[in-house]
Amino acid sequence: MTVHATARPARSTRSIGWVPYPLIALGVIPAIAGSLRLVELAGGPHLLPANPRITASPVPVIVHIVGAVLYVILGAFQFSTGLRRRRPNWHRAAGRVLVVLGLAVAFSALWMTAFYPRVPGGALAHVFRLGFGTGMAASIILGFVAIRNRDVARHRAWMARAYALALGAGTQVLTQGIGNAVFGPSELTTALMLGAGWGINLAVVEYTIRFRFPASVPARTPVSATAA
Repeated sequence: MTVHATARPARSTRSIGWVPYPLIALGVIPAIAGSLRLVELAGGPHLLPANPRITASPVPVIVHIVGAVLYVILGAFQFSTGLRRRRPNWHRAAGRVLVVLGLAVAFSALWMTAFYPRVPGGALAHVFRLGFGTGMAASIILGFVAIRNRDVARHRAWMARAYALALGAGTQVLTQGIGNAVFGPSELTTALMLGAGWGINLAVVEYTIRFRFPASVPARTPVSATAA
């Protein structure tokens, strides 16, 4: 008697899936705050607390806000497996745009950290901003180099890390709120909760890369005893 194996139905690629939407939702509050700041810089009403640093040098702020909003929204759809399969050309074209946007976000953040006076959070927050901003820029560059070398696994891992750092502002809305409620507002609380926001995002993406999608972690090539 012939036994026929039951074929497992292939996952549908007609839908882009649910992944992009919570990513975008995480960035909604920072996007709203940034949009209000842009309205203010354009001569509209002042709906946010005054910030003399931004008024004195608005260009990097504008680059950072516009770049971050576009990067978060467009980048979220790069994580849709269905969309990548159905529209690979769109994925590649969007990826090129995202490299430019992501570097603009990272370098404008680094510029503001280095040259704006009296950034909230004190010296510790200053170090966090420099470190994580540099990490985002480096991740994008490493991801770009990896895909140029046709190393898809490393490309996905580095781009996921860069996106996680870009979403730090969304997670920091939560960590800052919890930190201020539990410990009270202070420069130390501000700095630690900023670091916690970036740290949580990186922890989640590293877990996803290594345990949920282990194929994204390049395996070491085993060396045989004979070759050794």
